[in-house]
Amino acid sequence: MSVYSHGFARIAAAVPPVALADPAENAARTIALLARAHDEGSALVAFPELGLCGYSVDDLVQQDALLDAVMDALMAVVEATRRYSPVVLVGAPLRIDDALYNCAVVVHDGRVLGVAPKSYLPNYREFYEQRYFAAARDAVVDTVTLGDHEVPFGADLIFEAVDLPGLRFHVEVCEDGWVPIPPSTWAALAGATLLVNVSGSPVTVGKEEYRRSLAASHSARNVAAHVYVASGFGESTTDLAWDGDALIAENGAILARSETFRTDAQLVVADVDLDRIRQERSRMISMRDQVGDFADRARELRRIPFELDPAEFVSGSSVDDLRRTVARFPFVPTGVADRDERCREVLDIQVQGLVGRLNATGIRKIIIGVSGGLDSTLALLVATAAFDLLGLPRSDIHAYTMPGFATGDATLARSHVLMDSLGVTGNELDIRPSCIQMLTDLGHPFSDGEPVYDVTFENVQAGERTSHLFRLANYLGGIVLGTGDLSELALGWCTYGVGDQMSHYNVNGSVPKTLIQHLIRWKITTGGYPDATVGALREIVDDVISPELVPADADGNVQSTEDTVGPYELHDFFLYHLTRFGYRPSKVAYLARQAWGDKTRGPWSDMLTDAQRNEYDDATIATWLEVFLKRFMANQFKRTAMPNGPKIGSGGSLSPRGDWRSPSDAPSTAWLHELRGDD
Repeated sequence: MSVYSHGFARIAAAVPPVALADPAENAARTIALLARAHDEGSALVAFPELGLCGYSVDDLVQQDALLDAVMDALMAVVEATRRYSPVVLVGAPLRIDDALYNCAVVVHDGRVLGVAPKSYLPNYREFYEQRYFAAARDAVVDTVTLGDHEVPFGADLIFEAVDLPGLRFHVEVCEDGWVPIPPSTWAALAGATLLVNVSGSPVTVGKEEYRRSLAASHSARNVAAHVYVASGFGESTTDLAWDGDALIAENGAILARSETFRTDAQLVVADVDLDRIRQERSRMISMRDQVGDFADRARELRRIPFELDPAEFVSGSSVDDLRRTVARFPFVPTGVADRDERCREVLDIQVQGLVGRLNATGIRKIIIGVSGGLDSTLALLVATAAFDLLGLPRSDIHAYTMPGFATGDATLARSHVLMDSLGVTGNELDIRPSCIQMLTDLGHPFSDGEPVYDVTFENVQAGERTSHLFRLANYLGGIVLGTGDLSELALGWCTYGVGDQMSHYNVNGSVPKTLIQHLIRWKITTGGYPDATVGALREIVDDVISPELVPADADGNVQSTEDTVGPYELHDFFLYHLTRFGYRPSKVAYLARQAWGDKTRGPWSDMLTDAQRNEYDDATIATWLEVFLKRFMANQFKRTAMPNGPKIGSGGSLSPRGDWRSPSDAPSTAWLHELRGDD
C-alpha cells in the first residue's frame, strides 16, 4: 500500500551539477532530476539557491543577457512540470520592478504557485549579496507576473496541498535559515509542517556538522520537517569550494542526507511523517501558547492552496516501500555509541529515582524478590548501584528467591548465584506450603492432587510471593522494590493488588522488556561484575521468558510468556507507536511490516545473534496487534493503581499521574474496527 495512504509525504532534495552561467543547461539538468523525483513518487523536490544560473556568478547576475536566459530556463522548467507530479522549488534571480531578488520559485503542473524572495542578504566574509539583490522587506508589491499569470510574491507564503492532509510548506533562501528567528519559524507557528531552505552555502571546515545541527534543531524546535539543499559541483572554485550538502530532517532526526563532494547529480529522498507532526503539535501545549502570543504575526502569512493529486505518484513508480528507517526496537538505538549512551542514561535515571526515594523516606533497607529472570535481575542491579552511590552496605539489600510449583532448577540456581556474587543478603523462601494452604482453603482441585493449572493456581503463587515481601518489609524495616516492567503493564501481564503489580517503589515500571534485555547485555560488558555474576546474566538474557507458574509439560516444555501473549519485541513496537504518537492501528501495522517484515532490511543491534533476529509476516503482525489492543484497553485498571517509579523515556510511561490517563472501562472497539477495516 502506498506511503501516502498512511500519512506520509515523499520529499526530495536535488543537487545537480551546476553549469555556471548557462541557464539552459541548468534547466535541462533540473528537469532530468525532476523526472527522477517523479519516478521515485515524490510530492516535492527542492533545488539549490540560484540553481538556474549558479550561485557563484557574482556580477554576472546583473547582466540582462543572463537574466533573460534565466527567465527562459524558468519557463522551460514550468512547462516540464506538466509532465511530472512533484511540486518543484527552483532558485532563480528575478527582476521585480527596478530591483533584483534572489528567489525560490514554486512550480506545479505547468504554473507558478508563488515566489519567495530572500529576506536576509549576507554581506560578510565571502558574501556580497547586498551588492546585487534587494531583500524581501524592500518589495512594494505582493504579487508579480511570471509568464501569463500573476502570482503571489513574498516571504510570507505557505503552500497547502488540499488533497494531501497535513502537507503545508514554506520556503526560504539560505541565510534566512541562519538568523536567530528564521522566516520559517513564523510559518511553522502559522501551520507550515514542511520548512524548506534552498541554499548556496560554500563549504568550509566544520560547516557540514553545523548544517546538520542547524537542520535537526530547526525541525525539532518547530515540530516540523525540514529540507535543506546546497549547491554542489560546478560552482566557481575561484575562492570557494562546494559540497552539495542536502538533508531531510524531521522533529530533530536526520532522515536522509546526500553524499557530499560528488561530481554527479544526486537525489536525496525521504518519507516525512505528517501524522507524527500533527500528533506532536496537538500535544505540545507550549507551542500552541506561542501561536497565541504571535497570532497577529501568524495571521499575516498567506496560504496558497493547490491540488497535488497524490494518486498520480504511483504512475510509473512504486511507493509501497517506506523511505525512512523504522526502528525494530524503538526504545533501543542500534548504533553502538547511541545505544551505550541510552543504556547509561536509563540506568542513571533508575538509580537516581531509587536513591531519591530512599532519602525521602529515610529507609535504608530494600526487600526484593529475585526470580532468576530478566526483570528482577535488572532491579537487583539497580538496587546495588543505588546502595553503592549512597555508601550503604549491600548486605542491607534483602533478596529472596521464592520457589513455587514450577520453579526450574536453573533459574533457582541463577538466583542464588546473583545474590551471592553481588554481596546482598540472599535468602530462599519456599512458598509452596503457604500456597497449598490457600488452595486448600479455596477448595481448589490442585489441593486434592488434580493437575489443574488455572489462573487461580497461578495467582495464588504470585500473591503469596508479594504478600511475603510486604510482611518482610514490615519486619525488617525496608521497602519492597518492584520489578515488573512497562511491557507487562501494557499487556496486563501481572497479578493485580496482592501480586507482582504492587510494590513500594518500582524502578522498572517505565522500562519495556526489550530495553531490559539490552540493558542487561550492556551491563555484562560494562558493569565490571565478577565472573559468576556475568555467567548468570548471560544465562538470564538468553533464556525463555517465563513466569514459571505452571509445571513443564510431559515433553519438558516450560511455560512461555510469549507463546501466550505474543512476542515482546512486537508488543513493545505497538506500545511505542500507539501511546507515543496515537497512530491508527492500521498505520502501526504498516510500520511493523516495514520494520519486521524482512530481517535482511535495516540495521540490527550488534548485541543480537543471527538466531535472535526475527521477522514476521503480515498475518502474524495483525494477530498480535489485535491481542495487544484488547489486552491494553482491558487492563487499564491495573495501571491506574501502579506504584511510584521514575519515567524513563518520552514513549515509555503509563503512569496515571504522568503520561497516560485513560478510563479503565473504555472498550477497544474503535481500534479493532480500524485495524480490521470494518465499515
